[in-house]
Order: sequence, then structure tokens, then C-alpha cells
Amino acid sequence: MIRKMNIDPNFETYLAQRDCSQHTVRGYLLDMEHFSRWFSQINGEDLTPERLTPTDVRQYKQHLLTMERRKASTINRHLAALSAYARRAMTTGQIISDPTVDVKSVKNFSGAPKWLDKNEQYALQRAIERDLQISNLRYPKRWVTRRRDASLTLFLINTGLRLSELVAMQLGDLQISERKGAVTVQNGKGGKQRQVPLNSEARKAIQEWLAVRPQAENNLVWIGVEGEHEGLSGRAVQRILERYAQDASLEELTPHVCRHTFAKNLVNSGIGLEKVAALLGHSNLNTTRLYITPDDRELEMAVEALV
Repeated sequence: MIRKMNIDPNFETYLAQRDCSQHTVRGYLLDMEHFSRWFSQINGEDLTPERLTPTDVRQYKQHLLTMERRKASTINRHLAALSAYARRAMTTGQIISDPTVDVKSVKNFSGAPKWLDKNEQYALQRAIERDLQISNLRYPKRWVTRRRDASLTLFLINTGLRLSELVAMQLGDLQISERKGAVTVQNGKGGKQRQVPLNSEARKAIQEWLAVRPQAENNLVWIGVEGEHEGLSGRAVQRILERYAQDASLEELTPHVCRHTFAKNLVNSGIGLEKVAALLGHSNLNTTRLYITPDDRELEMAVEALV
């Protein structure tokens, strides 16, 4: 029988105080739950900070590599969660040395992130246009919801906002005129604020939504159309994108794919990495360099060119 995770209940608070995003906090907690179950199965005792040894960390890393065959990025995230757990224990005096400090991360293949190529972007645009047209003709009561979904998706593709940044947008964060506009990201990753200019497509998308957005007591931009008009959750946004992915026969459409597509479009248009990094809110330029890494399709085209 797998015993329930025994972990410092203040660990979540510790992560939040370190400016970790909600997504990171949730991921680390799930990773620690996974490790705790493994630890109990291997050692026959519940996990506590003082019981954690460097051997446990190395053995767990090997387990993820050889038994579960996890990707390097996934293994490194698990190790990062363990490292945070150990650092928390050190700050509270539960341990005097960090058992994770000498365990190296797994080298990751620096492949390109997933983005939509131009044909896929056209397919998505057609799916959105068809959806709006059909809902307007056949389901007029549903059309406002579809208008919101369309605007939200196009706004993501043309701004590269993170999911957390999108759902937190307030009406006061938008500055739009006839020829220009911008959105202020009040609390980006690491608590950083930045301003993202809006191109004509983004301005058009947001204006079309605001023209039909229901009156609500809150000032969130993206809200439910029916009921109390509460702000959309991250999962609700993901479901919207999943529906469009199916309609457009796309392999995948997520907030991150939209963000990567925005960045790749900028790079392909000749925009310098420093500007791309500023628009995305990257603090490390090496993160932005991923967008000049050729993806599988570009490598296939390069090989075919030899024939």
C-alpha cells in the first residue's frame, strides 16, 4: 500500500514566497508527491527531510531515466522540486546540508519548441472564421461566446502572453487607439511588469470582443458570457484552444504553442532576439535563442534540398 505523502505543509507557502508561478508551485507539489510515493516503496518508510540522502536523489534520477523513461526536461523539473524541498528544510533547521546539491541535471537536447507554421496558422484562422459564421447563422445566443473565444485565441497568437498573464488581464491594462495599442502585463513571471504593443490583428481582436463583452462587476477582460460573468480559468482557456485545434486538424494548440508561434513569427520577420526577449518577458536571452533553433520540419526541408 502506498502511503500518503508526508511533507512540510508550509512547502507551498515557501514556493509562493519565492515568486514561483502558480503553475510551478502546482508542478513541484505533484513532483514531490510522486517522489514521496517512490521513496516509501523503496525504503519502506515515509519521507521526511532528515531521511532524504544524496543516494536517494541519485537513485530516483536513475529510476526516472531508465524505468519511467522520462524526458530530460521532466526529470530536471523533478530534481528542481527536490532541491526546493531540501532548501526549505535547511531554512527551518531540519537538515544541515543539501542532499541534492551534487546531483547533476540531465543534459537536454536543445530542440526547438512547438509552434504553428504558416499553413497551420491559416488553418486555424479558417477554423475560427467558419466557427463565427456558423454560430452567427445557427446559434445566435452562442455567438458572443464564440466571439470571445476567437478574440482570445487571436490575441494570444499576436501577443505571446503567458496563460497566467492572459487570464489576469484587467480592462485598465489596455491602451488602444485607432493606430496603436498596448497591454501592460502587471505581474509577469518573477513579478516583473512589461508592456506589449498590440499590432493591428491584436487590436482588432480585442476591440471586437470588448464591443460585445457583457457588463460585469469585475474588470477582467476575459470573462464568462453567462451566469456571474466570472473570469475565465486557465483550464477554460485550454479547452477553447483544444476545440479550435480539433476544428483546424492541428496536432496541438495550447497557450504555449501560441506564445511560441508569436515568437517564431517575430524571428522569421527579422526581429532581433533582444526585442523578442523583451516582448516575451524573458530575463535570460538564452531562453529566447530557442526560437532560432530549427524544428523537425525545417531540418527535413534542409535534407530534401540536397535531393
